[in-house]
Amino acid sequence: MKPLIEITTVPIQIEMKTTQARLEYARGTAEVEISRQEGGLRIQSKPVRVNIDTFEARNSVTPTLARRLEQNAQKGKEAAYSATARFSSQGQLEMNTKLGEEVITQFAKEAMMKNYKPNVALDFIPKAPPEIDWDPAELNIKYEMDKLNFDWKINKTGFEFIPGDIEFTVTQRPEVRIKYVGGPIYVPPSADPNYEPLDVEG
Repeated sequence: MKPLIEITTVPIQIEMKTTQARLEYARGTAEVEISRQEGGLRIQSKPVRVNIDTFEARNSVTPTLARRLEQNAQKGKEAAYSATARFSSQGQLEMNTKLGEEVITQFAKEAMMKNYKPNVALDFIPKAPPEIDWDPAELNIKYEMDKLNFDWKINKTGFEFIPGDIEFTVTQRPEVRIKYVGGPIYVPPSADPNYEPLDVEG
């Protein structure tokens, strides 16, 4: 007797895709900004400065009022000193006089000799030279070169680790297929044209 049922199983079908782990290098980027600072040439000069002070020279020719008063005061002092000396010397002579000496005549002679001055007018004016000094010349040269300023902006570089990956895809689901392979079933069985009665007598 042939089997009436044929059973077929279909296994599951799985597709697996793997991705390996990798280490990627991330490159950095760099930017630079350049700015220029201009220099220049600077020259500063100062000429010679001559200072001439003619105050004393002018005073020796035409003295000022204050200088005249000072000079007259000095002459008054000198005259007082000389008169005091003269009177003291004359007083000494008067005390030492003897009879018969001509003291008055001697005083007159001395006074004439002292007051006698030769008529010679020789003098140098101005009597004081001018005071001269000077400030030396100066020359300052300052040169500055142009300056370049660099501003760097650098991004960080590094390594990036990318882990591996496993991907499963079910391409065929499991199943069981049941197929009836027998002939038709008659009810009652005697309706089968190929029916053969069973022999129960043995």
